[in-house]
Amino acid sequence: MRERRKLDAAIAATRAIEADLAGTVELLELAEAEGDEALADEAVAALADLARRAERDKVEALLSGEADALNAYIEINAGAGGTESQDWAEMLQRMYMRWGERRGFKVELIDYNAGEQAGIKSATILLKGEGAYGWAKTESGVHRLVRISPYDSSARRHTSFASVWVYPEIDDSIEIEINEKDLRIDTYRSSGAGGQHVNTTDSAVRITHLPTGIVVACQTERSQHKNRATAFSMLRARLYEAELQRREAEAQAENSAKTDIGWGHQIRSYVLQPYQLVKDLRTGVTSTSPQEVLDGALDLFMAAALSQRVTGERAEVEDVD
Repeated sequence: MRERRKLDAAIAATRAIEADLAGTVELLELAEAEGDEALADEAVAALADLARRAERDKVEALLSGEADALNAYIEINAGAGGTESQDWAEMLQRMYMRWGERRGFKVELIDYNAGEQAGIKSATILLKGEGAYGWAKTESGVHRLVRISPYDSSARRHTSFASVWVYPEIDDSIEIEINEKDLRIDTYRSSGAGGQHVNTTDSAVRITHLPTGIVVACQTERSQHKNRATAFSMLRARLYEAELQRREAEAQAENSAKTDIGWGHQIRSYVLQPYQLVKDLRTGVTSTSPQEVLDGALDLFMAAALSQRVTGERAEVEDVD
Protein backbone atom coordinates (compact mmCIF):
# COMPACT_ATOMS: atom_id res chain seq x y z
CA MET A 1 0.00 0.00 0.00
CA ARG A 2 2.89 2.34 0.72
CA GLU A 3 4.37 1.65 -2.72
CA ARG A 4 0.97 2.13 -4.36
CA ARG A 5 0.43 5.50 -2.65
CA LYS A 6 3.86 6.62 -3.79
CA LEU A 7 3.25 5.57 -7.40
CA ASP A 8 -0.25 7.11 -7.47
CA ALA A 9 1.16 10.41 -6.20
CA ALA A 10 3.99 10.36 -8.78
CA ILE A 11 1.61 9.63 -11.66
CA ALA A 12 -0.82 12.34 -10.53
CA ALA A 13 2.00 14.89 -10.24
CA THR A 14 3.30 14.06 -13.73
CA ARG A 15 -0.15 14.30 -15.32
CA ALA A 16 -0.77 17.62 -13.55
CA ILE A 17 2.46 19.05 -14.95
CA GLU A 18 1.61 17.80 -18.45
CA ALA A 19 -1.85 19.39 -18.30
CA ASP A 20 -0.51 22.68 -16.91
CA LEU A 21 2.26 22.74 -19.53
CA ALA A 22 -0.22 22.29 -22.37
CA GLY A 23 -2.40 25.10 -20.99
CA THR A 24 0.58 27.42 -20.49
CA VAL A 25 1.85 26.83 -24.04
CA GLU A 26 -1.59 27.74 -25.40
CA LEU A 27 -1.58 30.87 -23.23
CA LEU A 28 1.86 31.84 -24.53
CA GLU A 29 0.79 31.32 -28.15
CA LEU A 30 -2.29 33.47 -27.56
CA ALA A 31 -0.17 36.21 -25.98
CA GLU A 32 2.22 36.22 -28.94
CA ALA A 33 -0.66 36.27 -31.44
CA GLU A 34 -2.32 39.26 -29.72
CA GLY A 35 0.92 41.02 -28.78
CA ASP A 36 -0.09 41.06 -25.12
CA GLU A 37 3.15 41.47 -23.17
CA ALA A 38 1.49 41.18 -19.75
CA LEU A 39 -0.09 37.86 -20.74
CA ALA A 40 3.24 36.66 -22.15
CA ASP A 41 5.02 37.54 -18.88
CA GLU A 42 2.37 35.59 -16.97
CA ALA A 43 2.89 32.56 -19.21
CA VAL A 44 6.69 32.73 -18.85
CA ALA A 45 6.36 32.92 -15.05
CA ALA A 46 4.05 29.89 -15.14
CA LEU A 47 6.62 27.96 -17.21
CA ALA A 48 9.31 28.78 -14.65
CA ASP A 49 7.05 27.51 -11.88
CA LEU A 50 6.44 24.29 -13.84
CA ALA A 51 10.19 23.82 -14.22
CA ARG A 52 10.64 24.09 -10.44
CA ARG A 53 7.84 21.58 -9.86
CA ALA A 54 9.36 19.16 -12.37
CA GLU A 55 12.78 19.46 -10.72
CA ARG A 56 11.27 18.78 -7.29
CA ASP A 57 9.39 15.74 -8.63
CA LYS A 58 12.56 14.49 -10.32
CA VAL A 59 14.33 14.45 -6.96
CA GLU A 60 11.38 12.62 -5.37
CA ALA A 61 11.66 10.02 -8.13
CA LEU A 62 15.23 9.32 -7.04
CA LEU A 63 13.91 8.00 -3.71
CA SER A 64 13.41 4.49 -5.04
CA GLY A 65 15.73 2.55 -2.76
CA GLU A 66 14.59 -0.39 -0.67
CA ALA A 67 14.45 1.65 2.55
CA ASP A 68 13.98 5.17 1.18
CA ALA A 69 10.36 5.51 2.33
CA LEU A 70 11.20 4.68 5.95
CA ASN A 71 11.77 6.92 8.97
CA ALA A 72 15.40 7.85 9.69
CA TYR A 73 17.76 7.93 12.64
CA ILE A 74 20.48 10.59 12.48
CA GLU A 75 23.37 9.95 14.85
CA ILE A 76 25.86 12.77 15.50
CA ASN A 77 29.23 12.39 17.24
CA ALA A 78 31.74 15.12 18.07
CA GLY A 79 35.26 14.62 16.79
CA ALA A 80 38.52 15.26 18.61
CA GLY A 81 38.92 18.80 19.87
CA GLY A 82 36.92 19.01 23.07
CA THR A 83 34.53 21.93 23.47
CA GLU A 84 35.02 23.19 19.91
CA SER A 85 33.93 19.94 18.27
CA GLN A 86 31.19 19.36 20.84
CA ASP A 87 29.72 22.78 20.10
CA TRP A 88 29.88 21.99 16.36
CA ALA A 89 28.11 18.67 16.95
CA GLU A 90 25.28 20.51 18.71
CA MET A 91 25.04 22.95 15.78
CA LEU A 92 24.62 19.95 13.45
CA GLN A 93 21.97 18.47 15.73
CA ARG A 94 19.99 21.71 15.55
CA MET A 95 20.51 21.88 11.74
CA TYR A 96 19.00 18.43 11.15
CA MET A 97 16.13 19.02 13.55
CA ARG A 98 15.31 22.28 11.76
CA TRP A 99 15.57 20.55 8.37
CA GLY A 100 13.18 17.84 9.53
CA GLU A 101 10.69 20.42 10.77
CA ARG A 102 10.92 22.27 7.42
CA ARG A 103 9.99 19.09 5.55
CA GLY A 104 7.10 18.38 7.88
CA PHE A 105 8.64 15.37 9.60
CA LYS A 106 8.00 14.57 13.24
CA VAL A 107 11.31 15.12 15.05
CA GLU A 108 12.29 13.25 18.23
CA LEU A 109 15.53 13.46 20.22
CA ILE A 110 16.23 9.82 21.14
CA ASP A 111 19.64 10.10 22.84
CA TYR A 112 21.66 13.07 24.11
CA ASN A 113 25.10 13.08 25.71
CA ALA A 114 26.06 16.59 26.82
CA GLY A 115 29.60 17.96 26.67
CA GLU A 116 31.49 19.01 29.78
CA GLN A 117 31.42 22.77 29.08
CA ALA A 118 29.18 23.23 26.04
CA GLY A 119 27.70 21.36 23.12
CA ILE A 120 27.24 17.60 22.92
CA LYS A 121 29.44 14.54 22.73
CA SER A 122 26.75 12.67 20.82
CA ALA A 123 23.05 12.72 19.99
CA THR A 124 20.55 10.63 18.04
CA ILE A 125 17.51 12.11 16.28
CA LEU A 126 14.54 10.19 14.89
CA LEU A 127 12.76 11.74 11.88
CA LYS A 128 9.31 10.30 11.22
CA GLY A 129 7.76 10.86 7.81
CA GLU A 130 7.45 9.45 4.30
CA GLY A 131 10.87 9.44 2.64
CA ALA A 132 12.86 10.64 5.66
CA TYR A 133 15.64 8.09 5.16
CA GLY A 134 15.67 8.53 1.39
CA TRP A 135 16.33 12.25 1.76
CA ALA A 136 18.75 12.11 4.68
CA LYS A 137 20.85 9.06 3.76
CA THR A 138 23.44 11.07 1.81
CA GLU A 139 24.37 13.06 4.93
CA SER A 140 26.47 10.24 6.42
CA GLY A 141 30.10 11.28 6.74
CA VAL A 142 32.38 13.84 8.34
CA HIS A 143 31.31 17.49 8.47
CA ARG A 144 33.98 20.20 8.89
CA LEU A 145 33.54 23.67 10.43
CA VAL A 146 35.96 26.61 10.09
CA ARG A 147 35.30 29.69 12.24
CA ILE A 148 36.67 32.17 14.78
CA SER A 149 36.24 30.26 18.02
CA PRO A 150 33.90 31.83 20.60
CA TYR A 151 35.87 29.85 23.21
CA ASP A 152 39.28 31.27 22.25
CA SER A 153 40.18 34.52 24.02
CA SER A 154 42.74 35.21 21.28
CA ALA A 155 40.01 35.03 18.61
CA ARG A 156 41.91 32.55 16.48
CA ARG A 157 40.41 30.53 13.66
CA HIS A 158 39.63 26.91 14.54
CA THR A 159 38.69 23.84 12.48
CA SER A 160 36.27 21.35 14.04
CA PHE A 161 34.94 18.00 12.90
CA ALA A 162 31.84 15.95 13.68
CA SER A 163 30.56 12.67 12.26
CA VAL A 164 27.03 12.03 11.05
CA TRP A 165 25.54 8.56 10.51
CA VAL A 166 22.07 8.04 9.01
CA TYR A 167 20.17 4.75 9.08
CA PRO A 168 16.52 3.74 8.57
CA GLU A 169 14.01 2.80 11.24
CA ILE A 170 12.77 -0.62 10.20
CA ASP A 171 9.42 -2.24 10.95
CA ASP A 172 8.55 -5.81 11.90
CA SER A 173 8.15 -6.84 8.26
CA ILE A 174 11.94 -6.77 7.90
CA GLU A 175 13.61 -9.71 9.65
CA ILE A 176 16.98 -9.13 11.29
CA GLU A 177 18.53 -12.05 13.17
CA ILE A 178 20.38 -11.05 16.34
CA ASN A 179 22.02 -13.57 18.66
CA GLU A 180 21.67 -12.54 22.32
CA LYS A 181 25.18 -13.94 22.94
CA ASP A 182 26.55 -11.29 20.57
CA LEU A 183 25.23 -8.42 22.73
CA ARG A 184 26.65 -6.52 25.69
CA ILE A 185 23.96 -4.53 27.47
CA ASP A 186 24.96 -1.77 29.90
CA THR A 187 22.71 0.42 32.04
CA TYR A 188 23.62 3.84 33.42
CA ARG A 189 22.07 7.03 34.69
CA SER A 190 20.64 9.50 32.21
CA SER A 191 22.61 12.69 31.57
CA GLY A 192 19.60 14.90 30.77
CA ALA A 193 18.03 17.63 32.84
CA GLY A 194 17.09 16.71 36.41
CA GLY A 195 13.63 15.93 37.68
CA GLN A 196 11.60 13.21 39.31
CA HIS A 197 13.06 9.75 38.58
CA VAL A 198 15.64 11.32 36.20
CA ASN A 199 19.35 10.88 37.05
CA THR A 200 18.31 8.82 40.11
CA THR A 201 18.09 5.33 38.59
CA ASP A 202 20.05 3.40 35.97
CA SER A 203 17.31 3.81 33.36
CA ALA A 204 19.52 4.57 30.33
CA VAL A 205 20.53 1.60 28.16
CA ARG A 206 23.52 1.03 25.90
CA ILE A 207 23.74 -2.04 23.63
CA THR A 208 26.97 -3.13 21.92
CA HIS A 209 26.84 -5.63 19.07
CA LEU A 210 30.16 -7.41 19.58
CA PRO A 211 30.70 -8.90 16.07
CA THR A 212 30.34 -5.51 14.34
CA GLY A 213 31.23 -3.09 17.13
CA ILE A 214 27.97 -1.18 16.56
CA VAL A 215 26.87 0.73 19.68
CA VAL A 216 23.41 2.24 20.26
CA ALA A 217 21.96 3.99 23.30
CA CYS A 218 18.70 5.44 24.54
CA GLN A 219 17.99 7.49 27.66
CA THR A 220 14.91 9.56 26.83
CA GLU A 221 12.39 7.36 28.65
CA ARG A 222 12.06 7.05 32.43
CA SER A 223 11.61 3.30 32.12
CA GLN A 224 14.67 1.12 31.54
CA HIS A 225 12.38 -1.35 29.76
CA LYS A 226 11.25 1.28 27.24
CA ASN A 227 14.81 2.52 26.70
CA ARG A 228 15.95 -1.07 26.12
CA ALA A 229 13.20 -1.65 23.56
CA THR A 230 14.08 1.55 21.71
CA ALA A 231 17.81 0.76 21.77
CA PHE A 232 17.12 -2.75 20.44
CA SER A 233 15.05 -1.25 17.62
CA MET A 234 17.92 1.12 16.81
CA LEU A 235 20.36 -1.81 16.73
CA ARG A 236 18.17 -3.72 14.27
CA ALA A 237 18.05 -0.58 12.12
CA ARG A 238 21.84 -0.16 12.21
CA LEU A 239 22.41 -3.78 11.21
CA TYR A 240 19.90 -3.44 8.38
CA GLU A 241 21.57 -0.22 7.17
CA ALA A 242 24.96 -1.95 7.27
CA GLU A 243 23.55 -4.65 4.99
CA LEU A 244 22.22 -1.98 2.59
CA GLN A 245 25.64 -0.32 2.54
CA ARG A 246 27.30 -3.68 1.81
CA ARG A 247 24.96 -4.29 -1.12
CA GLU A 248 25.53 -0.79 -2.45
CA ALA A 249 29.31 -1.18 -2.17
CA GLU A 250 29.14 -4.42 -4.13
CA ALA A 251 27.02 -2.78 -6.81
CA GLN A 252 29.41 0.16 -7.04
CA ALA A 253 32.41 -2.14 -7.31
CA GLU A 254 30.98 -3.35 -10.62
CA ASN A 255 30.99 0.18 -12.05
CA SER A 256 34.00 2.19 -13.12
CA ALA A 257 32.67 5.37 -11.46
CA LYS A 258 32.15 5.16 -7.74
CA THR A 259 31.17 7.65 -5.07
CA ASP A 260 32.63 7.48 -1.56
CA ILE A 261 29.71 7.55 0.80
CA GLY A 262 30.85 5.66 3.86
CA TRP A 263 31.67 6.63 7.39
CA GLY A 264 34.96 8.52 7.72
CA HIS A 265 34.73 10.40 4.44
CA GLN A 266 34.64 14.18 4.71
CA ILE A 267 31.63 15.29 2.71
CA ARG A 268 31.07 18.99 3.44
CA SER A 269 32.90 22.07 4.73
CA TYR A 270 31.18 24.98 6.47
CA VAL A 271 33.30 28.17 6.55
CA LEU A 272 32.05 31.05 8.72
CA GLN A 273 35.29 33.11 8.81
CA PRO A 274 37.05 34.83 7.09
CA TYR A 275 34.37 34.39 4.41
CA GLN A 276 30.95 32.73 4.22
CA LEU A 277 30.71 29.46 2.30
CA VAL A 278 29.31 25.95 2.55
CA LYS A 279 30.76 23.51 0.01
CA ASP A 280 29.86 19.89 -0.65
CA LEU A 281 33.04 18.00 -1.48
CA ARG A 282 31.25 15.26 -3.45
CA THR A 283 29.06 17.27 -5.80
CA GLY A 284 30.64 20.75 -5.76
CA VAL A 285 27.35 22.39 -4.72
CA THR A 286 27.97 25.56 -2.71
CA SER A 287 26.03 28.12 -0.68
CA THR A 288 27.21 31.57 0.37
CA SER A 289 24.62 31.67 3.16
CA PRO A 290 25.93 29.32 5.88
CA GLN A 291 23.37 30.56 8.39
CA GLU A 292 20.52 29.46 6.12
CA VAL A 293 22.13 26.04 5.74
CA LEU A 294 22.60 25.73 9.51
CA ASP A 295 18.93 26.68 9.86
CA GLY A 296 18.00 23.61 7.83
CA ALA A 297 18.25 24.66 4.16
CA LEU A 298 19.75 21.33 3.05
CA ASP A 299 17.52 20.24 0.16
CA LEU A 300 19.89 21.59 -2.52
CA PHE A 301 22.83 19.56 -1.17
CA MET A 302 20.75 16.42 -0.64
CA ALA A 303 19.20 16.57 -4.12
CA ALA A 304 22.62 16.84 -5.79
CA ALA A 305 24.02 13.95 -3.74
CA LEU A 306 20.97 11.77 -4.53
CA SER A 307 21.37 12.50 -8.23
CA GLN A 308 25.07 11.64 -8.03
CA ARG A 309 24.25 8.29 -6.44
CA VAL A 310 21.96 7.41 -9.32
CA THR A 311 24.27 8.56 -12.14
CA GLY A 312 27.51 7.37 -10.49
CA GLU A 313 29.27 10.51 -11.72
CA ARG A 314 32.17 11.71 -9.57
CA ALA A 315 32.91 15.44 -9.31
CA GLU A 316 36.51 16.57 -8.78
CA VAL A 317 36.08 19.06 -5.97
CA GLU A 318 38.78 20.79 -3.93
CA ASP A 319 38.21 21.53 -0.26
CA VAL A 320 38.06 25.12 0.98
CA ASP A 321 40.66 26.68 3.30
